[in-house]
Amino acid sequence: MIIGGTSGIGLALGRYYVGAGAEVALCGRDPARLVSDPLLSHQRVQLYRVDISERMMLSQVMTQFTSQRTGGLDLLIVTAGHYIDAEQAQENERVDALLATNIRGLCNAFDLALTFGARQLVAVASIAGLLPDYPGLSLYAASKRATIAICDAYRIGLSPRGVAVTTLVPGYIDTQRLRELNFGSAAHKPFLQHEDRAVQLMVAAIQRKSPRYIFPWQLHLMVKIFSLLPRWLQRLRQR
Repeated sequence: MIIGGTSGIGLALGRYYVGAGAEVALCGRDPARLVSDPLLSHQRVQLYRVDISERMMLSQVMTQFTSQRTGGLDLLIVTAGHYIDAEQAQENERVDALLATNIRGLCNAFDLALTFGARQLVAVASIAGLLPDYPGLSLYAASKRATIAICDAYRIGLSPRGVAVTTLVPGYIDTQRLRELNFGSAAHKPFLQHEDRAVQLMVAAIQRKSPRYIFPWQLHLMVKIFSLLPRWLQRLRQR
């Protein structure tokens, strides 16, 4: 099951797993965007409308998907995420939506997946979540830091039960959403990765059951260097 699977990297991961022969549930708030997608012609693909912040809705969808197959839910991947910029962060409704999706929604998904027998939980965070608490840190970056911390806690807590938890921490991936946020082109983003290549790296990390996989290494190194700078220099970034 991929929550956030109707667009972006979630959909790209869905295409991979369908091609690999898996039974796949693609979940998103707007499944209508895939109505004409050839992917839906596969008998092994189920499409569901889900708001990850709505626990009851999520439970119903997991019940429906797992009732059609034996063995419960093998793998849950959460790519769903909400982004707001600095100006939108002043609007209470947008802030609430981000917190509900990026933090409470992730806990909802992980908790419920365990009740349906999931053996591996995966969440897609962001290298932005590795940034230090410098002046001007965005709410989005802070929420992705929370994603990483939540995954760490679940990993430690579930390890005795044999449940793997993998945190994927990518840099910039050339998705349609990223292009929309950058006026049609994300070519200026440092170490921009092609979507297909990002999927290959993510799938490999999931198969290895890596606790945390951060990529690309170049951007990770930049974040490490930034973290070592004095705060007065870090403050310049918000300009």
